[in-house]
Amino acid sequence: MSITVTPEFIASLKAMVLEAVEKGAPPGGLGDDEPLFGPESRLDLDSLDALQVSMTIQQRFGVRMPDSKETRRALTSIAHLAEHLSLALSAGPAGKA
Repeated sequence: MSITVTPEFIASLKAMVLEAVEKGAPPGGLGDDEPLFGPESRLDLDSLDALQVSMTIQQRFGVRMPDSKETRRALTSIAHLAEHLSLALSAGPAGKA
């Protein structure tokens, strides 16, 4: 399975992340490059939220993120997450380890 990063895919990732962390979109919507975590994040997500998002990614796409550094990089923003999923899914089963 491979994924092309389209505006529709980005929109679905935003909805998936917000659903996983049980939050609504911030005023004006969630930007593609907007930080998801840290002091600049409008969502105010924490490590439990990161776990929820990574579990949802595994369920929906079959992509595991067992390495915490990799997870942090992938969850920097929606754009980073889309790129991470696109690369992982195009790599095939080895990308899902």
